[in-house]
Amino acid sequence: MNDNTLKLKFGRNDLILETGKVAKQANGSVVVTYGGTVVLITACMSREVREGRDFFPLTVEYQEKTYAAGRIPGGFFKREGRPSESEILAARLIDRPIRPLFPKGLFNDVQVMAIVLSSDGENDPDVLAVNGASAALCISDIPFNGPLVACRVARVNNELIINPTYAELDIADLEVIIAANNKGIVMLESKAKEISEEEYLEVVRFGHNHLKDLIHLQEEFAKKYGKPKANVEFKKIDPDLKAKVNELSRDRLKEVYSLGKKEEREEAVHLLAKELEEKLTAEGYSSDQIKLALDEVEAQQVRNKILTENVRIDGRGFKDIRPITCEVSLLPRTHGSSLFTRGQTQSLAVTTLGTGEDEQMVEALEGKKYKSFMLHYSFPPFSVGETGPVRGPGRREIGHGALAEKAILAVMPSKEKFPYTVRVVSEILESNGSSSMATVCAVALSLMDAGVPIKDTVAGIALGLIKEGDKALILTDIAGLEDHFGDMDFKVAGTRQGVTAVQLDLKIDGIEIELLGKCLSEAKIARMTILDKMSEALSKPREKLSSYAPRIDVLKINTEKIGELIGPGGKNIKAIIAATGASVDIEDDGTVLVGSTDALKSEAAIKMIRAITDDVEVGRVYIGKVKRIMPFGAFCEIAPRKEGLVHVSELSDKFIKNVDEVVKIGDEIKVKVIGIDELGRINLSKKQAEQAG
Repeated sequence: MNDNTLKLKFGRNDLILETGKVAKQANGSVVVTYGGTVVLITACMSREVREGRDFFPLTVEYQEKTYAAGRIPGGFFKREGRPSESEILAARLIDRPIRPLFPKGLFNDVQVMAIVLSSDGENDPDVLAVNGASAALCISDIPFNGPLVACRVARVNNELIINPTYAELDIADLEVIIAANNKGIVMLESKAKEISEEEYLEVVRFGHNHLKDLIHLQEEFAKKYGKPKANVEFKKIDPDLKAKVNELSRDRLKEVYSLGKKEEREEAVHLLAKELEEKLTAEGYSSDQIKLALDEVEAQQVRNKILTENVRIDGRGFKDIRPITCEVSLLPRTHGSSLFTRGQTQSLAVTTLGTGEDEQMVEALEGKKYKSFMLHYSFPPFSVGETGPVRGPGRREIGHGALAEKAILAVMPSKEKFPYTVRVVSEILESNGSSSMATVCAVALSLMDAGVPIKDTVAGIALGLIKEGDKALILTDIAGLEDHFGDMDFKVAGTRQGVTAVQLDLKIDGIEIELLGKCLSEAKIARMTILDKMSEALSKPREKLSSYAPRIDVLKINTEKIGELIGPGGKNIKAIIAATGASVDIEDDGTVLVGSTDALKSEAAIKMIRAITDDVEVGRVYIGKVKRIMPFGAFCEIAPRKEGLVHVSELSDKFIKNVDEVVKIGDEIKVKVIGIDELGRINLSKKQAEQAG
């Protein structure tokens, strides 16, 4: 540790900020240490602004190298490749709270990178990276309105814990990540098991109170080790140009906002922009300057209409939800399906049930994990009436899917109650505001349609905010324009009993906890309305699974028989799967899951498993395979490594001169166990089995 270090007792460990030792060519570089977890965070800014740039190009990267946990990567290449989902979610966790704190008009490229150097297997590095990103930006010469601080709060056995360990998170009924600054809350990311809004607010308050000392730590750190801020040219709109654009577009924009459909408004604004370019480029203004001016004029008009006229763009009241329709069982061959439409946002959710072999293995720094519930969100370009390349899921798709998964996870049945692997895909077919919350609603209906016994129905809603000075207006069920020109995107999902997931993102530099409480109350009212609408389509899970879904039978065997069932090199279990086509999963506690869409195949696999694992019973009939023939009888295998003798006198009612007149090696015959002697030798009878029918 060098001299450029500050530390603070935060939770059970010291949080240590260090600079000036590594990565010194970056504009800002900080190493954050907490317990045995160490993260390096750097911040860099380009010297020039690219020609034609009309947005702030912030990129955030987060990397977990397996060396941090003392492991070598799996796979052929033995090197980390594309970011994992957890890395992408951590990068978004850093990006979302720091983005609104950069000055307006900054168009230089800014890149923040976080690399996990050491992982102790107890403390998650993601929140450390958020704090490190703010500290690196604060001490750099990059313009940044920090500091910003973050922590994770979990509730374990009704006790709130700051910076919980992985083990504590596994048993927690609530997890909240809070990012804040001197002005209030900047970002929230939460999952819970149906917590009340009042309880949730108290948890946020608890975390925020603990963050105040961390703000002072960063302020002192920046004061001691910070550089003077660079003299950056912020792009500002020419006041004369803005006045001209306002004059030329004001009346037209009023007409545009009276149009009912999103695509009509977008087309009208596009034509208006073209007309303005034709008129104003002749006066020496560039196309980029004109677009920026129009965007600002449009934002001003949208916000003023709401603030002064108390009317939203589409004519709704502040608490009104757009029309909702719900349908289930749309697709004939899927295991479950639903279509949820709210205004011009539409999600088609499709549920697929699988067996244990369909579980997803996740390799993370804290070790391997297995997921039996997966929710995937897809956002094709046609959903917003555009063209574009179709590749793998982007960061936004992964983030929205993860949020919806958190919302649903709280009501999913246990593996013991429902031993299936469940995958749900949300196809966004239309989007005009909060497709992630539409996904929550569609997925809940789809799961119930598939017969998944979820604890309760889950719905989600997104709220917006228009804030000017002391005036703050909350908008329920925000549309795309209100999200684009507004100050907040606040998503809340839950059941009738309570909240299951929350995500808050701001475009301003913080909101008060009291305002957050009002938003939660509005969200609850809206959620109940949506749940009522959903229950009209389907109020509870179907009692029967789809005929196309696999059937999973659960058996319990003696744990001492597990090795015998598997067989040497997996010989026995492979033979069962090959012979029946059923899937067979064996757990350490002796639970055996047999899955197949064909009941006869499942029954055949169960019989074979029982034959191996059950003790041989006197009086029971088996199918035996003739292995050896002797003058006095035939030895038959009735289960792997279990042979019995059919004495010549038990082969037939008639006199037999030669055994091979009745049976031959390889024959499969029905035999009955007629005795087991003191040495464990099994005596079988063919004639008694035939007499038993």
